[in-house]
Amino acid sequence: MIADALAGKRVAVTGATGFLGTALVERLLRCVPDCDLVVLTRPGRRATAADRVAREVLRNSCFARLRSELGPRFDAEMQRRLTVVAGDVGVDGLGLDEPGRRALAGCDVVIHSAAAVSFDAPLDTTVEVNLLGPSRVAQELNDSRDRAGAGSSQPDLASPPPHRGPPAHLLAVSTAYVAGTRRGDAHETLLPDTPFAAEVDWRGEVAAARRARADADAESRRPEWLSRFNQAARAELGPAGVPLLAERAEQRRRDWVKGRLVQAGRARARALGWPDCYAYTKALGERALLDNRGDLPVTIVRPSVIESALAEPEPGWIRGFRMAEPVIISYGRGLLKQFPGVPEGVIDVIPVDLVVAAILAVAAVGPAPGPPSVYQVASGSRNPLRYDHLVDLVQAWFSAHPLYDSEGQPIVVPPWSFPGRGRVQRQLNRAAKGLATAERALAAVPGRGQRADLSARLEDRRGQAERALGYVELYGSYAEIEASFRVDRLIGLWDSLSPGDRREFCFDPGVIDWAHYVQQVHLPSIVHHARVRTTGGPRRTSNRAERGRRAILSPERQMAAFDLENTLIASNVVESYAWLATRHLPAGDRARLCLRLIRQGPGLAAMDRRDRGDFLRSFYRRYQDAPAARVRADAWEVFSDLILLKAFPAGLRRVREHRALGHRTLLITGALDFMIEPLAPLFDDIMCARMDERDGLLTGELVQSPPTGEARAMVMADYADAEGLSLAESVAYADAASDLPMLEAVGHPVAVNPEVKLANIARKRGWHVEHWTRAPGGARPPLLPLAPTVSLRPARSPGRANAGSTP
Repeated sequence: MIADALAGKRVAVTGATGFLGTALVERLLRCVPDCDLVVLTRPGRRATAADRVAREVLRNSCFARLRSELGPRFDAEMQRRLTVVAGDVGVDGLGLDEPGRRALAGCDVVIHSAAAVSFDAPLDTTVEVNLLGPSRVAQELNDSRDRAGAGSSQPDLASPPPHRGPPAHLLAVSTAYVAGTRRGDAHETLLPDTPFAAEVDWRGEVAAARRARADADAESRRPEWLSRFNQAARAELGPAGVPLLAERAEQRRRDWVKGRLVQAGRARARALGWPDCYAYTKALGERALLDNRGDLPVTIVRPSVIESALAEPEPGWIRGFRMAEPVIISYGRGLLKQFPGVPEGVIDVIPVDLVVAAILAVAAVGPAPGPPSVYQVASGSRNPLRYDHLVDLVQAWFSAHPLYDSEGQPIVVPPWSFPGRGRVQRQLNRAAKGLATAERALAAVPGRGQRADLSARLEDRRGQAERALGYVELYGSYAEIEASFRVDRLIGLWDSLSPGDRREFCFDPGVIDWAHYVQQVHLPSIVHHARVRTTGGPRRTSNRAERGRRAILSPERQMAAFDLENTLIASNVVESYAWLATRHLPAGDRARLCLRLIRQGPGLAAMDRRDRGDFLRSFYRRYQDAPAARVRADAWEVFSDLILLKAFPAGLRRVREHRALGHRTLLITGALDFMIEPLAPLFDDIMCARMDERDGLLTGELVQSPPTGEARAMVMADYADAEGLSLAESVAYADAASDLPMLEAVGHPVAVNPEVKLANIARKRGWHVEHWTRAPGGARPPLLPLAPTVSLRPARSPGRANAGSTP
């Protein structure tokens, strides 16, 4: 009996936070009640290994059945039977401390399932984890035996040598696709004995991958590339402040390096006959393990494409999306109309619970004497699922159970075609490039509202084309593979099982009814996990905007910070200046000043886009020599004659709503203090620009700089510290990408009437968006913000610009 053979054993599992690893841990804890588990897990950036296991493994829906069976004893049972060890198979020594080494040394069976499973992971990452990981585990197990033997007492030289103890049985989970992309039967043999494998030196591949990382990193630091990254960051974020732009430029540099390594891995793998970097590094990982295992007993288990559970712990259980799910969901949404592949070819998939049962059966049998044994867990040679049959099943299911679009209308799936991979790639490449060009052109023109919405639609369509292209590039080769993975040794093991074990630990691919599995198990599960709309008509639950509004107006919030221009009012500092400057000018001078401002408009806008702070300081010099008292008095009239007409009533109401909830309200603006003085009663505090005054005249120089860019985040942090407030429980409202530091500083950012750049960022990050407009039916503000004339005498208000000087 499998459970009896593993009873009382101490079993270690690597990769427990992954799809297969989670299922392994659950099955061992539920079906082998007398075994203890050691889980080797890499700590997160902000979480310990134990925290990750508690959150990502034990709280996963995979454990719902076991949690129900154990009831209130679940936590105590997990604490008793489960030992979490912090470690990383991607580094030498596994990153273990001494207690971790002792925990691993006491294991009878080690199941190494940790892997970089992404098909587009960087070359160096997959080499460190997939190629060298199994050897590192074997090395640590051998070293632990040596340490245990050296620690034995030895009374004299005549005593026998220390006993090393029985070695652990290492089960290394590989992949059936180590066989590559060639045709024919792929047998359960070690790679040196199979005709499928290319002859390459794995040590040379490791050295080359590490050099590739160093070379790509050095290339990314060349001045021409750094300049491109900086330009791209500024094009994306605008004048968001030096720290944020520097951070984004550095992220683009890292992404570029990663992209180069992804390309390098894909090219190297395909040049050697493997479909991708995952299969390539797994194949070389087997070879390295054979060279480095010493006398450690090893068994290799090679699953094909692992998919949702057939029955255990529940039908359809899946963790994350595997290979086929993104393609299937994109088809159901009507986004993907064709995919390359051979219609009569075999899609070799295997449910995860069959893989888990096979691994446990192999562990129970123990290692075979001699060289390592290989078990392939695949369906293609015993119970093949043809590609055209799969397509028919998927199309029929979505026709009977359509997904629904945002308008509540059913999506009619298109007929599936089987074109060549090259033709599909060329079509999608052209579509993605054309949409990207249109998107860049639109983003270069300032705009809000409908223009931002159009940009969002273009970005969505480009994203769809790029995702479809990625699916074709990553998975297209798997739909064209014609290798047949033999499972003779696996079926021999199956035939040796008792009827009870066959019921409890089924791993025979022949039991799968593909029509039932695809249509009754797999598709309902992945549609549920994709959280796509499956019903028509109006939504019964609150929509995303309502949920966002409730979150920002929760009594738990502590502070609400507001930008002013295009957030609370549709006006700006240039309009306010024009109103003040024309207040005391004769008609001719008024016209000349307005024409000059219109002519300077593009230059002023460009300066504003480059650096908001520099623009404000430069523009405010126009107030030099303006009579301070008269400007301050006129500012109240600007408020009633211009600003109120351009105010957003919904925005002003929002300020009052926050105050009514007891939230501190803070206005952060680059406007001058005398211009916003009428708004002071709305806010608890105002952070703004202040101008120096000398002998009754404004100097045009600022005594308090306008808070812009990263300065806004610093102002908010200082204010929150002084008032004992939490930024994580605060809200910020702004309209432009230049306000990103302000928005990112709080736990609840709100993009108000966002410009194109900010609209794209808000959509990607899931931020709440508000669209506020002026009051309908009210008086319309003039096309040019000219003040009503009160005097025809020449004046010098508000500054030198009135007297004919050029700013």
